[in-house]
Amino acid sequence: MDLTLRRIIRLEGKIVLKSGLHIGSGDMEMHIGGTDSPVIKHPHTLEPYIPGSSLKGKVRSLMELESGLVPFNREEGGIVSIKTLRNLEKSEDKDALKQKAEAILKIFGCSGAESEDMSDIGPTRVSFSDCYLNSEWKVKARKNRWPLTEEKSENSIDRITGTAKNPRFIERIPEGTEFDFSLSFKVLQNGDETLFDELLRGLKLLELDSIGGNGSRGYGRIEFRELKRDGESATLNL
Repeated sequence: MDLTLRRIIRLEGKIVLKSGLHIGSGDMEMHIGGTDSPVIKHPHTLEPYIPGSSLKGKVRSLMELESGLVPFNREEGGIVSIKTLRNLEKSEDKDALKQKAEAILKIFGCSGAESEDMSDIGPTRVSFSDCYLNSEWKVKARKNRWPLTEEKSENSIDRITGTAKNPRFIERIPEGTEFDFSLSFKVLQNGDETLFDELLRGLKLLELDSIGGNGSRGYGRIEFRELKRDGESATLNL
């Protein structure tokens, strides 16, 4: 298979939070007066950010759910892999599903354990960057003394007595916060331009869903704004 780097597509814009966002830092140590679950922050500036890995993982998950491929890889937790392609041999819609599986694997990549079986797939096409606070928004936040994070208290309700119990405090990035967003996409062979269009569909699915923790409780709603594909305006559609 001919895999030659023909060009790199750049997609840039903003992510604007439409609700509070919580992406955990993994810090499990309890601090006196601190939150139970802090958000991830840059170690130098202590400013919150959105990891590119979180974006990539959620977009991939949504595209896999939409594809109908998840049931063909139950032993892998539903993650589309090279093994998924083998499991499709018994499906009546083998050809259509195989095309979807190959598209996902080309866009997002395979695991290192499958490297010997991915000669027809090639390397990962997309690279998501970490999203840091937009500089213009930071100036506005300082001027208005907006906090970069908030603490949201939560609890569970006893269904019998109707009383609150198990209180906890979760740190979130407030609604309205703006981040710079960018990704790059390698065009390696004919048809990769179509894969990029599929990736844009995945970003739209993310807008309709959520990112980070507690999405079912309203956290993590986002909107992409001012998107530009190689300097020209881009839109997200399903």
